[in-house]
Amino acid sequence: MAISNLPQGVEFIELNGREAHAEQLTQAVAAALREAIAQKGAATLVVSGGRSPVPFFEQLSEQELDWAKVTITLADERWVPLEHPDSNGGLIRKHLLRNAARAATFVDLYAAGENAETAAQEADNRLQNLPKPIDVLVLGMGDDAHTASLFPGSPGLEDALDPQSERLCLPMWAPSVPRQRLTMTRALLSGAHNQFLAIQGQSKLAALQTAATAGDELATPISAFLREPLKIYWCP
Repeated sequence: MAISNLPQGVEFIELNGREAHAEQLTQAVAAALREAIAQKGAATLVVSGGRSPVPFFEQLSEQELDWAKVTITLADERWVPLEHPDSNGGLIRKHLLRNAARAATFVDLYAAGENAETAAQEADNRLQNLPKPIDVLVLGMGDDAHTASLFPGSPGLEDALDPQSERLCLPMWAPSVPRQRLTMTRALLSGAHNQFLAIQGQSKLAALQTAATAGDELATPISAFLREPLKIYWCP
């Protein structure tokens, strides 16, 4: 199965199951991290949270590379404490910052703050020190075609999708789950040297096809990232 209307340079990789999906994504990401370390002496990895990437995180944590030279952070985070079950930072600590990857440096997006805007500004300040451009970015996508915490219909989405924005992190709302989020902006994410989109299931494939066909970034925010050098890993 293939996606029509993908821009030239965007690669669509179909895999036959979730085990193969995690394995192939792991190998590709590890190779990109090794290349960055070989070329620059360090690497930056930005990942997305959620439950579906857990097998990928666990396999990646076992890869042999110089993890002490890797900085890991999140494309987005729910504005909840680390101990909360919905915390992406907690998820990363449990499933990725283990085995060999324990040597990596983790930059958290979450900050307590008085409100999400204050927390986003604190995260923005921390991200100023993140080595740029990002070496490896692994995005996910929801059935509504959101990616990171760039949700269609969310207040502030247009600012977050501004490719010229000077902000690195902004507060965002998830309309279907009324909880505030923190998200990296398109301006930061889209500069990544290696970009991967990992999705599973027919509903997400359909959402991706809609995004590729319509190209409306406000209605389908993943559209903003459907361009070279993106590689899409999909399995049923």
